[in-house]
Amino acid sequence: MLKDSEKAKEMLMQSCHNMLQAIGEDVNREGLVKTPDRVARAILEATAGYNEDPEAILRGAMFKEDYSQMVIVKDIDFYSLCEHHLLPFFGKVHVAYIPNGYITGLSKIARV
Repeated sequence: MLKDSEKAKEMLMQSCHNMLQAIGEDVNREGLVKTPDRVARAILEATAGYNEDPEAILRGAMFKEDYSQMVIVKDIDFYSLCEHHLLPFFGKVHVAYIPNGYITGLSKIARV
């Protein structure tokens, strides 16, 4: 993603505007006037993770612990975009790991 999020948002808004016109929509119709802004914000939110370092997130919540049983985090909601079609997909993720002297904060696992 571009470093300038306002520039990225403007580019996405223009792209959405162009797509609406390409399919024959009246972009000035009351129901569509704010659509490019909504779409741009949604895409930026759905792709926000591209700018994050998952290792750094996990390292930020590692705690020394003498624990050797499996840690399981279930039913983590996730959503993303298909890079081939730019369509959303979503579901649930389950993560399990066996600690090796450290445990990781559960919220960080869900964030990653």
